[in-house]
Amino acid sequence: MTRASSKSPERTRDPAKLALADGTVVEGVALGHRGLTGGELCFNTSMTGYQEIMTDPSYWGQLMMMTQPHIGNYGASAEDMEADAPMVAGFIVRDYPRRHSNSQAEETLEEFMQRHDLVGIAGVDTRALVRHVRDKGVMNAVISSEELDEETLIQKAQDWPSMAGRELASKVTVDAPYTFCEGSGPRISVYDFGVKKNILRSFRQRGCSVKVVPGHTNLSDVLDWEPDGLFFSNGPGDPRPMTDAIETVREAIDTDLPIFGICLGHQLMALAQGFDVYKMYVGHRGANHPVKNLDTERVEVTTQNHGFAVDPESIDPEVARVTHVNLNDDTIEGLRFKSFAGLSLQYHPEASPGPHDSHYHFDAFMEMVAEERGLTLPEQAAEPATVTA
Repeated sequence: MTRASSKSPERTRDPAKLALADGTVVEGVALGHRGLTGGELCFNTSMTGYQEIMTDPSYWGQLMMMTQPHIGNYGASAEDMEADAPMVAGFIVRDYPRRHSNSQAEETLEEFMQRHDLVGIAGVDTRALVRHVRDKGVMNAVISSEELDEETLIQKAQDWPSMAGRELASKVTVDAPYTFCEGSGPRISVYDFGVKKNILRSFRQRGCSVKVVPGHTNLSDVLDWEPDGLFFSNGPGDPRPMTDAIETVREAIDTDLPIFGICLGHQLMALAQGFDVYKMYVGHRGANHPVKNLDTERVEVTTQNHGFAVDPESIDPEVARVTHVNLNDDTIEGLRFKSFAGLSLQYHPEASPGPHDSHYHFDAFMEMVAEERGLTLPEQAAEPATVTA
């Protein structure tokens, strides 16, 4: 058993422990709901946006560890939600301030976590743990403020189901179709595998009418709405076992409708074209990833959240061309398809780390829709879409 030391100014709080599947155990103090939780241990290098991260459906079932030392400084508010509730399985921070400073905050981070029964731990040397995970690779872990026996916790971490091979999008998809907004622009059908609210807002900003459907929806039912374009969203888990979704993408390609995919949607589009996807050693999670646009040679500062990636060796140049690459490790970040009107991105263009470096992708898709469907696009925000959900 390996023990990692951690000094914390909050020793008056209830004790908690973080146990990794490789036998590493870290002591800290309880944050949020008291209990036990587990999942794949991930880290995020963003300095802000902790509430958006916690509520991103792509993180469903994962333990999120923040490398920024001070988390909770500006509290929590409904405006910063990407879903209706937290999606992470647990939350890990170095220092949780007892007070926050933000006139728009509605509650403290801990109150937010307690209200949603989210288990967390503070007082942990997160940067040391990040180096450990970076060297050893991603692994499962558990957080507990109830059971504190270390051997028991290590065993629970080792027994926790692996993320590889697990279909998780069905855990977060919407229960029934709904109209997000109505506008004077193109009609966009969104396949929800865990879509972030800001993606939907990005379509709304461009005057679109947006209808969101569950990820398992038959394409024929979607086509009854007569959409002008199809969007396949981000989401959690391994895309490879999502055989029904992959087949839906194949069918969508045959409709000749323009198609846009982000994150999991990007991977599904690649798989539908016969490319391969692999699980990454650590993954990309943060708001400072440099991505190069190979068409313009400009570099974008991007937000990323994924543990799987498209295998570059599997890409057929007759089928698609690589449009974007990650400058840290040369992983594939964007594709343009040649046999149909489609583009896909591994990163999140709706986010604003740049702050506006990647927003143009939504405009590119709108132009693709207008060209393929013979439409005239409305002025952005000149005629705001009516929000219905």
